[in-house]
Amino acid sequence: MTMSIIPGEIIPNPEQLPALVLAYIGDAVYELAIRQYLVARGIVCVNQLHQETIKYVRADTQARVMHALKDELTEVEAAVARRGRNARSGHPPRGSDVISYRYSTALESLVGYLYLSGQSERLGEILALARQVVEKDG
Repeated sequence: MTMSIIPGEIIPNPEQLPALVLAYIGDAVYELAIRQYLVARGIVCVNQLHQETIKYVRADTQARVMHALKDELTEVEAAVARRGRNARSGHPPRGSDVISYRYSTALESLVGYLYLSGQSERLGEILALARQVVEKDG
């Protein structure tokens, strides 16, 4: 099952946006894609949807995904992710360490960049790889 997301407005030169803006968009796109995937899998109880979604969107899980993706990225994608990782975004959420939070911001920046640049096929590949990492690790 592929994950698709409704394409948005293509932004010229999204790589020039601040990394935290890319992460802001990427966070929403990533969570929506996960929710859509879980509903497509047949999960219809809202409480169960919420619990399953958390497994995918936690900072430590997103950090594991980012580490798994690092060798799959183009130079531009790696640069966007690096900017996201190095961005100063405040305090990590409760239950997350700073390193995991930075790598999760890197993933969200990458997702935001791909979404805003209209690279929906590549975004789908990244989301599918993310799903595989989470499901493999259980």
